[in-house]
Amino acid sequence: MRLTRSILLKTAVIGAMAAGIVAWQPLHAAEEAVVIPPPAQDQPASDGLETAVVAGGCFWGVQGVYQHTAGVVSAVSGYAGGTKATADYRTVSSGSTGHAESVQVKYDPKKISYGKILQIFFSVVHDPTQLNRQGPDSGPQYRSAIFTTSEAQKKVAEAYVTQLDKAKVFGKPIVTKIGKLEAFYPAEAYHQDYLTLHPSQPYIAYNDLPKIENLKKIFAETYIEKPTLVSDAKATN
Repeated sequence: MRLTRSILLKTAVIGAMAAGIVAWQPLHAAEEAVVIPPPAQDQPASDGLETAVVAGGCFWGVQGVYQHTAGVVSAVSGYAGGTKATADYRTVSSGSTGHAESVQVKYDPKKISYGKILQIFFSVVHDPTQLNRQGPDSGPQYRSAIFTTSEAQKKVAEAYVTQLDKAKVFGKPIVTKIGKLEAFYPAEAYHQDYLTLHPSQPYIAYNDLPKIENLKKIFAETYIEKPTLVSDAKATN
């Protein structure tokens, strides 16, 4: 199976680190955050936990952002859009499975709304105007997507995209695909908590840590210093 450019890049980075090479020049600049208005339409607070599933490029950074978001009780990297049979990193990275690298966000709607989850997604997590790519990663597995778990989520997400496009906050149309979540498949264990476990890796340092700083700066009231890790959740179960 042919490895995609993004896998080759990440493999080269890891290899360079192992060899002690510290001078590394990224091929692309990290995406800049955009300050955007909150959604005019949102879901009301309710009892129990809710689930949001979003895709915005490499799941390492997406997971990291939501792990630093107050009200989020878990953020798990995984795959959505394809079948169980192809839900593994090497196969998904071929770009032919229908899967997108995604993050399942479980949250307390009394502490953070679905609309706020989406505001962070469009503002800090990624550039929603890039088609089938983010930063140095390209292919449909890195597409911008929202996988809705209810009709209410679908209405909020669609209305928000319309609102942002009408306000022209990005200068270009949003290409985010909105569709019903059929299934979410957690990624391999070595992908979980990757940003926290590997903060010095050049890919993380250049592409993903700026997302955390932008979350802290733009959404100060929502930012938490200590991340909510998958490993911590497993340890307490």
